[in-house]
Amino acid sequence: MSEGIRAMWMRGGTSKGGYFLASDLPQEPQQRDALLLRIMGSPDPRQIDGLGGANPLTSKVAVVKPSEREGVDVDFLFLQVFVDQAIVTDSQNCGNILAGVGPFAIERGLVPAKPGKTDIRIFMENTSQIAVATVDTPGGTVNYAGDARIDGVPGSAAPIPIVFQDTAGSSCGALLPSGKPVDVIDGVEVTLIDNGMPCVILDVADFGVSGEESPKELESNAELKARLESIRLKAGPMMNLGKVAEKSVPKMVLVSPARQGGVISTRSFIPHRVHDAIGVFGAVSVATACLLSGGPAVKYAKVPDGRTKSMSVEHPTGEFTVIANLDERGEVQSAGVLRTARKLADGFVFP
Repeated sequence: MSEGIRAMWMRGGTSKGGYFLASDLPQEPQQRDALLLRIMGSPDPRQIDGLGGANPLTSKVAVVKPSEREGVDVDFLFLQVFVDQAIVTDSQNCGNILAGVGPFAIERGLVPAKPGKTDIRIFMENTSQIAVATVDTPGGTVNYAGDARIDGVPGSAAPIPIVFQDTAGSSCGALLPSGKPVDVIDGVEVTLIDNGMPCVILDVADFGVSGEESPKELESNAELKARLESIRLKAGPMMNLGKVAEKSVPKMVLVSPARQGGVISTRSFIPHRVHDAIGVFGAVSVATACLLSGGPAVKYAKVPDGRTKSMSVEHPTGEFTVIANLDERGEVQSAGVLRTARKLADGFVFP
């Protein structure tokens, strides 16, 4: 493949990575993963010999193809390429990289653009769920410029609303894989939850931190990280994820009282680095945890009234609003988020 492989580099939400047509990559997973490691420059903390940005948030891949499913436009496989380990995993989804899938599908001619706006139904292969993304397409072409702002990204861009349905238990088989809103691991009360992203919700008070620390401060706290990893390794089997030592899930989320008028404040480990913001599905899972009958999130959450709830999840660089629609039983029926995306480069990568 010395002639290069076609790829588009895009920012999706608060993440960044390579977008590939499935037909441009090897079909055999081991060959594909070896190629992606080479393209990203992993394993190397700096990813100096590749296009990765030395951070899990910038070492991501979207693999897209036309869908053969009825009523679906494209299939999307998300791959997390580890930075300093030779690991490529499909064990999670990524709602940020998802934000770029619609524009990419139009740019590559997989979906015809409509005048004004184009709805694109996306099958997320990692979790077998469907998302509907709305892309701004004035004049039948993708528009990336606009006034929408999301915390964690400088400037503004065209809005890309995304609606998810039936995400509960997408990876773990149930919203609460243990069947309970509260479990105890290593003497600590936790909530094991999966509403699009497997997460372990924990109370900051149990770890001797305030929840106001910067990501850098938390990453330098070796004792904290060791305790979280011990809990994570035990939580994996309880969440039907098996052994998770070499997996990027579950995510570990410390919660504390909101300080900027939101519902709750978070510090997310993904799972070993601290997120500068919070992932899309992580935010959805945290917001859902705030609506349970008990658990660390419920302890601090300030939940608005009504069956449609605008829930601001605070994070180190701002907030992430989740729109949760509840059914008559008070359970989350669907969740919507607002993301943006931008095309950064289009051409060929050379492994």
